[in-house]
Amino acid sequence: MHTKNKIQPDWWSKSLSGAILGLTLATLLSGIFAWVGYGGIDAPSKAQFNMWIIPPIWLLILSFSYLFQSGKTAFFWLFTSNAVALLILTWVKH
Repeated sequence: MHTKNKIQPDWWSKSLSGAILGLTLATLLSGIFAWVGYGGIDAPSKAQFNMWIIPPIWLLILSFSYLFQSGKTAFFWLFTSNAVALLILTWVKH
C-alpha cells in the first residue's frame, strides 16, 4: 500500500519561515513591481501603492507557508524564492 507524506505540524519553523522570509519576499516583489510596473519607478502615487501592497502579499505567503510538508521545505522554498526575486530586482534595476 502506498503511503502519502503527511504535512508535519511543526508550526514554529513554518511560522518563522513565513514571517521572516515572507516579509522579505513581499518587499522584493513590491520592488520588482515598482521598477517594472506601469509608469516606471517615478509614477505618481506608486510609492503609496507599493507600501500598501506589501502586507496582503506577506499574509498570503505566511498563510501558504503552513501547507509545506515541513519547516525545512518551507525555509528552502521561501529562501530560494527570495534569492530569485533578489536576482530579478537587481537585473531590473540595472
